[in-house]
Order: sequence, then C-alpha cells, then structure tokens
Amino acid sequence: MPTILHTPLNEMQKFVLQTFSTVQTEKEKEEITSLYLDYIQRKLDGETNQWWDENNMTDEKLQEILNSHNRTPYK
Repeated sequence: MPTILHTPLNEMQKFVLQTFSTVQTEKEKEEITSLYLDYIQRKLDGETNQWWDENNMTDEKLQEILNSHNRTPYK
C-alpha cells in the first residue's frame, strides 16, 4: 500500500480552494480559469521580453538559431 504524505496546505492553496468552492456553474469555472491563464500568459510574456532584451535578440539572430543544426555529429 502506498504511503500518503500529509502536508498542510499553504496560503495560496487555501485561497484557490476557497475561490473555487464558490463556483456554481461551468461558466464561472471557465471565467476563473481564463483569468488564471491570462495571469500566467502575462508572466511568460514579461520573462520572454526580459530574456530577449538581456540577450540582445533580433529577428535575424532568432532565425539563425532556428536554422542552426546543434546536434552532436555521429562518429
């Protein structure tokens, strides 16, 4: 029989459970899920833009990376 580890919920986990406990329809669930996905997308966009700027990326450099062959050659 597998061992189940019991750890207390952190504050964010409690918040998410409390938020979803009020959901009464599929539409409400989809709206909350959409809000969360929008938040994640904004974070990813910010991190991507920061990486792009820090690495002085250009469209030309990106195309060079996309078209390069970086696998280890077979011997």
